[in-house]
Amino acid sequence: MAVPIEAISVVIRANRLLAAFGDDWDAFRRTVPNQTLCADGELVRVGFMTPSEGYAKLLESHGLRYLRDGGGEDIVVVDQLRGPVVACDWIEWGHVDLNNNPRQRVASCRLRGSTLQQILRPEGWTFEKSLSCTYGFVPTESRTRA
Repeated sequence: MAVPIEAISVVIRANRLLAAFGDDWDAFRRTVPNQTLCADGELVRVGFMTPSEGYAKLLESHGLRYLRDGGGEDIVVVDQLRGPVVACDWIEWGHVDLNNNPRQRVASCRLRGSTLQQILRPEGWTFEKSLSCTYGFVPTESRTRA
């Protein structure tokens, strides 16, 4: 399976997350500051509109490890447009067409080697109201001053 990547996403290995939280999913859920949580049984994803190092540090305080030798260990931050922000050998990142519809392209991650194709989305998520549908990037130099 896979999880969608929108804006900035913190992606966590599900088995390591559960071990860090003593198999207490509800304890983990209480750390999630918004409604973007989704999980496919292999990966867990929480999305943010701005850089999310603070959330990764919060997860580290529970025993998860973000970086090891410059790459993602238990956690990786993934940008919707550019992919993983550090090397990560345990995910596959790319774009897929929802329902085989090329007009509904979504960035996603799945555990490397997973053969499952379905993208599990946050509760209430629809493509039409998603950042995948409406996201736009404006380079800093293109902004006008007020």
